[in-house]
Amino acid sequence: MEQAAAVDMARQGIQVALSVLLPILATSLFLGVLVSIFQALTQVQEQTLTFVPKLAGVSLVLILLGNWMLTSVVAFMQHSFMRVAEFGHL
Repeated sequence: MEQAAAVDMARQGIQVALSVLLPILATSLFLGVLVSIFQALTQVQEQTLTFVPKLAGVSLVLILLGNWMLTSVVAFMQHSFMRVAEFGHL
């Protein structure tokens, strides 16, 4: 496999990973900030309070975007296997 092709596949893999993980991470970050603001305003310092909203938010994102995430990863893997097969038997 050529070096440029390997670097391109790695770049595409990172791009797919980031695009799939970004909705989950952004939801978790946003809900964590909201709960932190709520805790600061009410002075309720319960450690488990941040867990439930994050779990519910991430679950909702996975339910709504799970099909797209799985389709993106499967398409990338199929494309990767095809490209590796083209360079096989060197």
